[in-house]
Amino acid sequence: MRQSEETMWTFEPSVACNIYESWTSQRSIKILRNEKLDRQKGGVIKSKSTAKISSIRLLSGKQIRGKVFIDCTYEGDLMAAAAVSYTVGREAATTYSESLNGVQVGRAVHHQLVRGVDPYQIQGDPSSGLLPHIDSQGPGAEGSSDHRLQAYCFRMCMTDHPENQIPFQKPEGYVEAWYELLFRNFEAGEKRVPWHIGHMPNRKTDANNNHGFSTDFIGQNYDYPEASYEQREAIIAKHRLYQQGLCWTLANHPRVPENVRNEVSKWGMCKDEFQDGHGWQQQLYIREARRMISDYVMTQHHCQGLEVANDPVGLAAYTMDSHHQQRYIDAEGLVQNEGDVQVGGFSPYPISYKSIVPKQAECTNLLVPVCLSASHMAFGSIRMEPVFMVLGQSAATAASLSIKDHCDVQEISYEKLAQRLIQDGQILEWTGKKYSPPKQGIDPKSLRGSVIDDQQALRQGFEQAGTTVFPYISDGYIHDGNTDKGAQQVKFSFTVPKTGNYSVRFGYTAHENRASNVPVSITHPLGTRELTINQQLTPPIDGLFKDLGTFAFQSKQEYVITISNRETDGYVVVDAIQVVPLESSPE
Repeated sequence: MRQSEETMWTFEPSVACNIYESWTSQRSIKILRNEKLDRQKGGVIKSKSTAKISSIRLLSGKQIRGKVFIDCTYEGDLMAAAAVSYTVGREAATTYSESLNGVQVGRAVHHQLVRGVDPYQIQGDPSSGLLPHIDSQGPGAEGSSDHRLQAYCFRMCMTDHPENQIPFQKPEGYVEAWYELLFRNFEAGEKRVPWHIGHMPNRKTDANNNHGFSTDFIGQNYDYPEASYEQREAIIAKHRLYQQGLCWTLANHPRVPENVRNEVSKWGMCKDEFQDGHGWQQQLYIREARRMISDYVMTQHHCQGLEVANDPVGLAAYTMDSHHQQRYIDAEGLVQNEGDVQVGGFSPYPISYKSIVPKQAECTNLLVPVCLSASHMAFGSIRMEPVFMVLGQSAATAASLSIKDHCDVQEISYEKLAQRLIQDGQILEWTGKKYSPPKQGIDPKSLRGSVIDDQQALRQGFEQAGTTVFPYISDGYIHDGNTDKGAQQVKFSFTVPKTGNYSVRFGYTAHENRASNVPVSITHPLGTRELTINQQLTPPIDGLFKDLGTFAFQSKQEYVITISNRETDGYVVVDAIQVVPLESSPE
């Protein structure tokens, strides 16, 4: 354990496996390994009169009888086979009045491709066809529901220790065309190594997806939840082939920048981890599959403390986090990623017992602590394995009470359940510092002239969102993270309704950690004006905007305002642009 950690969050997979094995051995728990539920008709026997599962059949032919069943699968197979209501994909934003659900083109600023990546086999030629894994049907209307799932990948336990390293190999079946977007993304200006390294003991990693083209195999998992076991294995194999090919490509392909190749080549898979897979684990990272629909649905409002469950069986705390769900062609004919949403900052919040039990009319002796009743966005926060472990313990305790009291799982005494959970050390209430929701952003429609929010701009970088400093326009602002100086910029394009004189204003939030030398350029009929803005100073117009000057604009002509982080000496923040018509002549 690191000295800086009060709890050990970073551990080798083999160590965790040994601990689990020792726990089950000490308690003489019988585990049936390599068994699968028979998902065909007759695989789950349920009484029509009582809605109870009496037995389940495994593909091996084994028949398992029980008084209460708990579906802890990532896929929700038992739940589905028991005819319990569920959904797959994103609900519309209107379904539960959630601002973050459904298609989210406007929020897709994180893990984005560099601006300018062409989608066609022959660049600039639509007749040549699309490159692989671009959704020709996307993106869909903003906030609308769809069947798409956030992307899957394999978490990678790698090492830079030569004696314990398996170098990345070019896999059999390698498809170079799968990485053409990666090459074009680098050629468009991407300079970063596209993965996130989480360090673990003994020079090992927990590596995960990062940036615009990485380990997430975007759009290639839509069929997984409902697929047969054989089809799932094919999907898993395709993901493994993609990711193994990606690692080899990043380490060896001449179209990958030298700095990236040099960094990736330091790493390899571990000889002493996942040895059956030569360092690659068998478990695909199923971020989301089926989600139950019960009488109580956890939503964005629970995450943000606007609604509170009064029958908690555990707490969740993670950011509402969705990975990208599609690659599509935008209005300019360029490739974009869509689906990534990252909104956090809230306190740990309670998860309802009613969200882990089905509707009573559908099944009375089943608990579902993983594929629980939650919207896509709430599930994005709940879906952490420590939370699943908490809910699994609570579900088992509830099952015991159901058996002891001879009642349906929906009818157990919550007071008894809570008492036992607290006795066993479960935490059902957050007593730490309470989260205060951010002040509501200012509605751009309430301001003069035309206001263009940061979500409407074209961005290269500027993947970080903020709401810490107020006031701001709409849902918050974006910033450069004080990194990659010279590689990030934001462009606002606009036209004016009629020829005339206009005041142009730049919106940002001021703070002492902001840059004092932010480059801003404005195209206008007489050329380009270059300015430098000190964002440590509060914008003088209503604390929102800094005046950039007055210009004579022509109608039907497009003008561009560009904000860069070139050679800046602090955080660069971008909130909005305001264009206000004037009667006076320009300077």
